[in-house]
Amino acid sequence: MAIIVTGASGLLGRALVGALTEEGERVVRLVRRPPTSSDEALWQPDKGLVDQAALDGAQAVVHLAGAGLGERRWSEAYRREIVDSRVAGTRTLVTALKKLERPPHVLLSASGAGFYGDTGDRATDESGPRGEGFLAELCEQWEAEAAQAESAGIRTVRLRTAITLSSRGGALKQMLPIFKLGLGAPLGSGGQWWAWISLDDWVRAVLHILRNRDIAGPVNVAAPEPVTNKEFTKALGRALKKPTMPIAVPGFALRTGLGGFADEGLLIGQRAVPAKLLDSGFRFLHPTLDEALAAVL
Repeated sequence: MAIIVTGASGLLGRALVGALTEEGERVVRLVRRPPTSSDEALWQPDKGLVDQAALDGAQAVVHLAGAGLGERRWSEAYRREIVDSRVAGTRTLVTALKKLERPPHVLLSASGAGFYGDTGDRATDESGPRGEGFLAELCEQWEAEAAQAESAGIRTVRLRTAITLSSRGGALKQMLPIFKLGLGAPLGSGGQWWAWISLDDWVRAVLHILRNRDIAGPVNVAAPEPVTNKEFTKALGRALKKPTMPIAVPGFALRTGLGGFADEGLLIGQRAVPAKLLDSGFRFLHPTLDEALAAVL
């Protein structure tokens, strides 16, 4: 029985597919182009199309596809692309899953810690309310589409993933050139909380969730010790043995370059904690930021 993965070409998808393959699992990647091998199947989420034969009888589906959040300025057109790639894509996939004679046992669908909006200094577990803003509303819509799979008897998990640390991609890769020059600095007030997780622990958490039938609903895929942006800045400087700037990057400068992503992706934060993972017995390889950065770098 196969494990189906969407978004397999992204940072998280590549790492997960590699880990599953190493463990002897058969993985089938859903791709938008014509398949070129037996471990690929076609889907065109913008057209509502997916190869149902590839899905039928699958053991599990891990749905990670979506347009990048921090890769481009948030114009109105790109906001629509961000929403459609997640909401419409999830709807296409779940609609297909509900029609199967042999649906998968479990669906893991990506979401984000942005669900909680700006939590200030308040720590929040999975019971926390939805916050305000574009990302919070996006996550709510995204998760609502995934939850429709529950009506077909599919255990459904929404992965509220935090900033995932890897030198091969994501936010950390974008920060490294600046910090290596000794120009790293806090962003805005620097007091905003950042939930984070190492890529290795993210993969291990997903494997843990796949195998643990008692885990369902939203799950904060984050390390147990979130930090403020100031603390993150200092920790990354220490890891690279580079000084950091005492003066913060002002919010207006970030907004000029990044638009809305600056406000919701950098200048506010979530103090999200992984209650469900910890309660289910999951143990982190890298529970502290210093340990994670040492491993990643």
